[in-house]
Amino acid sequence: MTNTNPVTHGAHHIGLTIPNLRKTQAFFVDTLGFKVLGEVPDYPAVFLSDGSIMITLWQAEDPKNAIPFDRKNVIGLHHLAFKIDGIDQLESLHSTLLNTNDVSIEFSPEPLGGGPTQHFTVSIPGGIRIEFIAAAE
Repeated sequence: MTNTNPVTHGAHHIGLTIPNLRKTQAFFVDTLGFKVLGEVPDYPAVFLSDGSIMITLWQAEDPKNAIPFDRKNVIGLHHLAFKIDGIDQLESLHSTLLNTNDVSIEFSPEPLGGGPTQHFTVSIPGGIRIEFIAAAE
């Protein structure tokens, strides 16, 4: 018998392994406004939240030999997508990220699927791809 009721209820947290814990933490805190919930220095890991989702960042054991994610050839997390409150805030964030160190804009705000919703994608410090999405107002 197929279960017709989901057994999960949204995401609790997303865990990411990154090459430089402090650089990626600074991006989430200083640029996106996440709060630090805690950390485990000898792991090392840091736990961050925007009030809706928790992000766990783990420092790669050997960053110089860590293999960067190749979104077209490696199984795993392709990107994270965050909701943004409105097109104006999306445009403002895009402008900020244009001048943010170690951030690469993949594409600027554009319609998502031909509709009024807008989105853009970046690569942040540590090489993680993030999409920002704002529903039409």
